[in-house]
Parts: sequence; C-alpha cells; structure tokens
Amino acid sequence: MENGVSREDNGVRQLRFARLTEVPPQEIARHMSDPRMAEHMPLLTGVWDDAAARDFVAAKESCWRRDGLGHWAFLRGEDYLGWGGFQKEGAEWDFGLVLRADCFGLGPAIARKALAFARQDPRIPFVTFLLPPTRRHMRPLARLGAVQTGEVQYQGQRFLKFRLETR
Repeated sequence: MENGVSREDNGVRQLRFARLTEVPPQEIARHMSDPRMAEHMPLLTGVWDDAAARDFVAAKESCWRRDGLGHWAFLRGEDYLGWGGFQKEGAEWDFGLVLRADCFGLGPAIARKALAFARQDPRIPFVTFLLPPTRRHMRPLARLGAVQTGEVQYQGQRFLKFRLETR
C-alpha cells in the first residue's frame, strides 16, 4: 500500500479506454496470437499478423461510424491490456472483453467501468454477454447482476447468453 492506495486501486485508476487505432497493430496481433485466447474464443481462427490486426481495427472502427459506439483498447498508462466494449447486434448491445492473459485479473474492474458508461448512455437499456460453454466461471457475471437467458448460435458456434439491465 502506498499513500493509503493499494497498487490494484492505483492500477484501476490509471485505466483508460482509448480507440483501437491508438494501439500498434503488432500489439493486437501478438495478443490475439496467444494460444490461450483461442481456448475460450471459438470464433478466433486464422493467423493474426499485422494485416489481420489492421483489418480487425478497421472493422471495429466501422462500428463506431455506424453506431456511434464500439470497442475500445484498454490501457493502463500506455500499456495495452486488451480490448472490448459494446457492439450492436440487431437491437441489442453486446459487451465483450478480451484481455491479455497476464491481465485477466483486471476483467471485473474494466467491466464495471464499461458498464458504468452503459448506465449513463440512454441508447443502452441493457447489455448482453455471449460466452462459450467452455467458460466455467460465471460468478463474475452473477456479481454484476447478469442473468442467463438461454443459448444462441452465432456464426455456427454455441454460446451462453446473459443479460444485464442497465436501468
């Protein structure tokens, strides 16, 4: 503890959301090439090189242009932690969070900050979460107040669907 502030609290305070365009493509490619990412991301296929990362960022930026909201890069200072945010899926806003393996412990703090944003945004009366059935630890979602609403098929893969009211 330093000056009455734990390192974890200080790390959370330093957390900022930025556009993915602020992150070098090679950082995103390195993150998404980590084999641990694919364990719980059934849609993660193919090789992640700089070109794939640039295409990914371009696709996420198109969501910002279309919907006025999209995915962010999560940074602590200038350190890239991962990416995620809100993406419009039909009439629903889906929330995703993809952190570097060494940053998994920051997931709850990042999710709380993003959900605080959603609660202030009148466009988002609720958010959904799609998790693959390989995820066994659902307690963090329950702590946030999310409830499972069923299962869905998305791009040929089965996901557990959760919903969290933001109002």
